[in-house]
Amino acid sequence: MSTNIMIVDDEKDIADLVQIYLENDGFKVFKFYNGKDALECALHEKLDLAILDVMLPDIDGFSLCKQIRKDYFFPIIMLTAKNEDSDKITGLTLGADDYICKPFNPLELTARVKTQLRRYTRYNKADNENTNTFAPTTEHNIRGLNISKSSHRVFLNNKELALTPLEFDILWYLCEHKGNVVSSEELFEAVWKEKYIDSNNTVMTHIARLREKLHEPARKPKYVKTVWGVGYTIDD
Repeated sequence: MSTNIMIVDDEKDIADLVQIYLENDGFKVFKFYNGKDALECALHEKLDLAILDVMLPDIDGFSLCKQIRKDYFFPIIMLTAKNEDSDKITGLTLGADDYICKPFNPLELTARVKTQLRRYTRYNKADNENTNTFAPTTEHNIRGLNISKSSHRVFLNNKELALTPLEFDILWYLCEHKGNVVSSEELFEAVWKEKYIDSNNTVMTHIARLREKLHEPARKPKYVKTVWGVGYTIDD
């Protein structure tokens, strides 16, 4: 079965170039130059990953990302012409898994695509093997929060949470190190498998989104706590 990737960019030269590189790696590509057609594709095709440009002629990439995230959890990589933290944080907050700034090396983009697909494939494989049961061999139970590694499912007070693969990996890593403080650098390199760069807000943004899904109060979170100047922790 082919791996389906959607690329959305109104700069045709960029979209065409990305298509060539992805197809050379064996991916099936759905290419669009506007957000409306891309959204139709997302609703009717089985996609494994989407690459969305922020600046589109009709629906901007942020709105498109938000619409997709209402129903789907496949990885989303945002393309932005601005090397500004505000754009990156906005995309990540809305559910994007990664971002890359223009101009970019197509080989770097394809490498990031493969990284996201590996995580997504691992997530779906575990979920499909445990579709009807929550009987994991490896799990953490923390005050009403149940996390299963084998099924990649999370329950809060017996209600299942819809986490993306990235959000699950963050939560699982913190649970594996519960009682200890995990720095942003350690968490980033463990989950994203990339070298941490100073002033990287990626971890902070994903932690904020994870807390929202856990219904955590901003000032006194019950589960994912911030140790200022050090990192994050989950207590026993």
